[in-house]
Amino acid sequence: MKHGDIWYVTFGPDKTDETAESMARSTRTFKSEIDAKLFAMQILAKGLTASAGTLNPHQPKQVVGPAQIEQWADPGLGG
Repeated sequence: MKHGDIWYVTFGPDKTDETAESMARSTRTFKSEIDAKLFAMQILAKGLTASAGTLNPHQPKQVVGPAQIEQWADPGLGG
C-alpha cells in the first residue's frame, strides 16, 4: 500500500467462471475515490468481478460489494 492511499479495489475472476480458476484475486490501492472508480470500470469491462472500499483507518468506512460496484463506479448509473 502506498502512503496516502485511501481506497482499494479487489478484483478477480467471477466465481462461476471455471476457466478462470487459476487467476488469483488481486487488490490495488488508490489516493482518491475517482481513481478507484475508473479502475473498477476497467476491471468490470474485462468481465472480472470487483469490490471496493476505504482502507483503515479512513473514516467514514465505506464498503462496495460486487452487487453494487457497477452502480458505484459508473457516473451514468448514479455513482
